[in-house]
Amino acid sequence: MLAHTSEYERRCRAFSWDIPRRYNMAVHACDGIAARAPDRPALFLPHGAGFRPVSYGALAAASNRLAHALLAHGIGRGDRVAILLPQSLDVLVTHLAVYKMGAIAVPLAGAFGVDAIAYRLADSGARALVTDDAGLAKVVERPQALGLLINVDGARAGVLDFTTLLDAASDRPLAITSGPDDPALMIYTSGTTGQPKGALHGHRVLLPHVSGVTFTHEGIGQAGDRMWTPSDWAWAGGLLNTILPALALGVPVVAQPRGKFDPEAAFDLIKRAQVRNVFIPPTALKMMRAVPDPKTRFNFDLRTVGSAGEALGAETFEWGRQALGVPVNEFYGQTECNYVIGSSAALGVAKAGATGKAVPGHEVAVLGEDGAVLPPGQMGQIAVRAPDPVMFLEYWNRPDATQEKVRDGWLITGDLATQDEEGYFHFLGRDDDVITSAGYRIGPAEIEDVLLRHPAVSIAAAVGKKDPLRTEIVKAVIVLMPGITPSPALEDDIRAFVRTRLAAYEYPREIEFVAELPLTTTGKVIRRLLRD
Repeated sequence: MLAHTSEYERRCRAFSWDIPRRYNMAVHACDGIAARAPDRPALFLPHGAGFRPVSYGALAAASNRLAHALLAHGIGRGDRVAILLPQSLDVLVTHLAVYKMGAIAVPLAGAFGVDAIAYRLADSGARALVTDDAGLAKVVERPQALGLLINVDGARAGVLDFTTLLDAASDRPLAITSGPDDPALMIYTSGTTGQPKGALHGHRVLLPHVSGVTFTHEGIGQAGDRMWTPSDWAWAGGLLNTILPALALGVPVVAQPRGKFDPEAAFDLIKRAQVRNVFIPPTALKMMRAVPDPKTRFNFDLRTVGSAGEALGAETFEWGRQALGVPVNEFYGQTECNYVIGSSAALGVAKAGATGKAVPGHEVAVLGEDGAVLPPGQMGQIAVRAPDPVMFLEYWNRPDATQEKVRDGWLITGDLATQDEEGYFHFLGRDDDVITSAGYRIGPAEIEDVLLRHPAVSIAAAVGKKDPLRTEIVKAVIVLMPGITPSPALEDDIRAFVRTRLAAYEYPREIEFVAELPLTTTGKVIRRLLRD
């Protein structure tokens, strides 16, 4: 352990960023490898009972064709191209094409409703949209700027066919002159406070994600490595934590058909697609806990597991090691500044209940309300030293919000944590998720982790409920394991279970059993809805 710890520290001291003067995400993630090894598999798509490969060469040629087609229809450098597609070859081709031509990709999640899509199309001023029939049905009002609609499911009135466009275009490589700070990607935040904001990233954002994935997935790129995530590729979790870094490292990616996350189906896919590396959000991992004896039943061969988006918790950490056969390496980031804290069990950076340490190349601290770095054990906001190549360029058309995000040389995340004497960060939740009860500030993560240790609990969320005496009380909203029936006796047992393991002010005074928890499209629990 001492040798591993010193290796982590040595890597941190030796690390420095070397950002090229000319850099393009599509070249790094695809065309560079396509030039050297065009037949190398880049993507595995569902095909019958199995999966068929798509090569880097084919991916490069298809994205060249789409880039030429977009240029021919008047889309140019700096224009926003919205992408509303499920995991597929088409969504990846579109991303790469947009990056090559100097435009800006605006990914949209398939779970978005009509209003959410309309807002993002209008706010971004998107000039083109690439989608399918399901996505097209959600574009009820077409913004004035949106002049080009492309449908992978075929032409419609006023809508062009994706395949026809590609067939008619040249696969000649484009002259790419982008720099690392040129805008390439805009992902909208989840909008926990106010309307969602477009976080605009430069091409350089891929470089620190490659180093982060290498850290968390323990030297990924080894023989047989193959990546999969259930996360929508429209989000940072699917796109930046998984797909683009894996491709840049020469690791093929498995795509899955659209559908609600199913734990049994996830284990089956991992086995059938020969997946070795996965990124699975904590909520999905907690749902997978309900599958009995998965290693024996599905006989999968995972090598690395990464998880981020919420606190994983000690219970899920220990379950992962036993049920999956490998440690779960948790990491942390947000849309504006991602993959800055992480774990790597191979380097000895792993602790149950901790998110990890600063990933080499990033300076991270916990700050108090006065902006000073707090001593170990004190709760404050996670902050990242600026500048940092993983940081966003700006909020789209929101200069005031951009200015508020970075203060006194630190990017302020709005997320709460403590840091212990060993340098591990312990994520506690969003600032607005903290429960204030009888003068105590309580993070929900610790309560939820203890709730998960109870044998009857499948998934749980802790929120604050207004109370005239204590300001708020802790309320637990719980999904039970299959076959468990709610009862007052079970409520009392769970309440006592938590009370004996945490402080007296932290146990849930109210418990509600539900069939499922409300989740965002990224798989996070929407505590705001539970509070409401």
